[in-house]
Parts: sequence; structure tokens; C-alpha cells
Amino acid sequence: MNVVFVLPSVEYNCLDNNKTNYCPCDNPEYDTSTIVTSVTTEWNLICERTSLASLAQSILQVGILVGSFILGQISDRYGRKLVVLISLFFEVVFVAVSAAVPEFWMFVVCRFLIGTMVGGTMLCCYVLVIELCGKSFRPYMSGLSEVSLILSYITLPIIAYFVREWRTLQLVTSLPWVIVATYYWLIPESPRWLISVGKRKEAIDVLTKIAKKNNRATDNIEHIVTKVELSIKNQQVTSTYADLFKTPKIRMYTIIAALIWMCCSHTFFGLNQYIGRLQGNIYLNVMLSAAFLVPGLIVIVIATLHFKRKLTIITTFVTAAVSLIIFIFIPSDLRAASLTFAIIGLIGAYTSFVQTYLFTSEVFPTVIRNTAIGFASMFARVGGFIAPFVVNIGTEWVSILIFSIIAFSAAILCYFLPETKDITLLNTIADREKSPMNHV
Repeated sequence: MNVVFVLPSVEYNCLDNNKTNYCPCDNPEYDTSTIVTSVTTEWNLICERTSLASLAQSILQVGILVGSFILGQISDRYGRKLVVLISLFFEVVFVAVSAAVPEFWMFVVCRFLIGTMVGGTMLCCYVLVIELCGKSFRPYMSGLSEVSLILSYITLPIIAYFVREWRTLQLVTSLPWVIVATYYWLIPESPRWLISVGKRKEAIDVLTKIAKKNNRATDNIEHIVTKVELSIKNQQVTSTYADLFKTPKIRMYTIIAALIWMCCSHTFFGLNQYIGRLQGNIYLNVMLSAAFLVPGLIVIVIATLHFKRKLTIITTFVTAAVSLIIFIFIPSDLRAASLTFAIIGLIGAYTSFVQTYLFTSEVFPTVIRNTAIGFASMFARVGGFIAPFVVNIGTEWVSILIFSIIAFSAAILCYFLPETKDITLLNTIADREKSPMNHV
């Protein structure tokens, strides 16, 4: 999220002719009253170099695409915990390294490497937590897992207000989190994954430890594991991306999920960057947009507890789309109204994105869950990659209209996925192919 402060849109006076924001400009004098130094000002990413700023923003999404592709499959083959640990630790390392690079191209490379690790954290952390939860707790988990994001998002503008040099900001928002190395001793491997790859003893040990922590009986754990093993006996326990297209239902759901994720990412990341460019105080705008995600978090928990998955996701997509249409017709001098509807659009996109993670993890079985979400996440990166270029089109109503149309498209696509509320997570591809094609 700190890209809003690291790569901001900046005001400058062109000393060549003493004109404000004039292009071309070889001698800009930047306004440092808000942000003292940034990637934009250090490497003069203005005028004909504006596309380089968009590239630096978008390359993160390319990295997430690559990370999702590689780390998602590694996670299905070698375990959730391994990939979670690698991703979390090296994400911190690469952000810190990006603060020390002397050349712009090095910064872009770091952004790519950060993205690869983000691909692992966004994907594998979520799947690990989902697989550690029973179906009755999954709705709460969807909300709880987002608390950290919202807390970070709210505190980011506060930190950025006091740390106005971009290199220091990168260090402050990364180095303290080397503490994630301790997760090696704190988090267990997914019992579902252990059972699916035949690691019976390890699965029993993890489940026994969890049961004891929760003061539950442990004498029936072996029976439960045996029952699950029998259900997946002679079934495929490792996966490749080709497995997403071998059977009719999985193939259809894979394509639909990928397109929904692309729309989700495009709308959310585009609006997030757009809000940073609205008139007014950048720190206040970002803090307000973050604070107003809190109601969205409450909506997510209530919706996942009491309403059908598809109904709530479609509703939030439509909310985002309609609010953006209204935004287009608000006069530019009504700043408060413009910010309000932009934030409503962001809330709609955010709640859709969070619910899409849960929805997708419930649609696909254990043996290909990470692979399927990784594939969908790759398409999400395409949407995220395009978003900064849409923001930078130059004609505000065109940018907003594109975001609105994309959100409407996602709502339509959601209809064609099966309802998954209160289901027990499926383990094999055969289980999904035998399940009813329920679109209600």
C-alpha cells in the first residue's frame, strides 16, 4: 500500500520557463511541502517519464503473478508452511533492499521480487489458515485475517506523515517484521495437506496438538484421519496447472474464477491508487479510505455468516460499480462528495476481493486448491498491472467508467459459480465433479 507515498503524483515548477507542471521540463523544482523525497522526484518520473512511474507500480503485480504461479504449485507439492515462511521472510528482505538501491532499474527489479513474495503471502497464508479452520469458523476467519491489513493501512499514513523520505519509509515499514522468522516455531503445517499427500503420522500429531490446545478429545483423531484417507484413496494427491483443465466442471470454474479475480484486482488496486490522487491532504485521504474499510470488514463477517456467498459478492461488486457511476456526475468542487463515493467504491471492491478469496477456496478441492487460487491470482495480477495505466489515462471520467464496467462484469460472472456456504471442503477433483452444479 505504501506505493501511494513512495511513488506519488507530484507538483513542480519548471525552472526552464517558470511554469507549473509544464512539459517537457529538464529542470523541475519539486514541491516538498508534503513528501520530501520520493521515487518520482529522485528519478524525475514526470512528463515523458511518467510511464516509468506506472511501470514501477505495475511491476509489483507482475511479480505477484510469477510468485502465485510458482509458489502456489510448490505449496501444493511441498507444503503450505514452507512457502509461507519463505514468502514472509524474503518479502521483508526485498523491501529493505529496495531502500538502498542507487539506480531506478534496480528499484524496479526489487519491486518485482517483492511481488513474487507477496504472491506467496497473499495466496499460501490464506489457504493455510482456511485449511486449519472448521467450516463454522471460516466466516469469522475471513474477517479476522483482514484486521492486520486494515490496521496496517490505517497506520501507514500516520507513519508516512512523520517519515517523509521514501527510503526511510521503506525501511521503517519492513525491517521490524523480520520477526516473522519466529513463525517456524509458531505455525503448524496444514493437516488437510498432510493427509492428502499421505503423511498420516504428521497429520495426527498436528491435529492432536490442536485438539489439546482447545481442550478437545484426542482418542478419535486416528479414526477421523483414516476416514479422510479412505475418501481420497487412489485419487490424485499432487497437482499441476494442467489439472485445472482436464475435467469439465473444474475447467469452467477455473476460467470463471480467473476472470473474476482479474476484475477484482483491477478495481481495487486502481481505486486505491486513484484515491491518493484526489484533491486534498494525501495523508487524510488515505487514512479515511483505510478507516472506512472497517465497516466493510463487519459487512464481510455478517454476510459470510448469514447470507449466500454469491448474493453477497454480487451485491458488493454492484455497489462498487454504481458508486463509481455516481462519482462521474459529481461536480469537481464538491470534494467531500467525490471522496465519499470513491471510498464507497473502494469498500465495495475490497469486500468483494476478500469474499472472493474465501469463495474460490471453497469451490476448489484440497489437491488443487493452492494451484487454482494461484492461477486465478495470476489473472488478478493482469488486472492490477493494467490499473495504474487506467488511472493515468488523463481523463477522469473515462478511468472511473472503466473501473465501473469491470466491477459490473465481475458481478455477472459470479452467477456461474456454485454456491458454497456451509459446505465441508472437498478433497479431490472427483468430489467436485460429482457435486451438483448449483447456481442458486
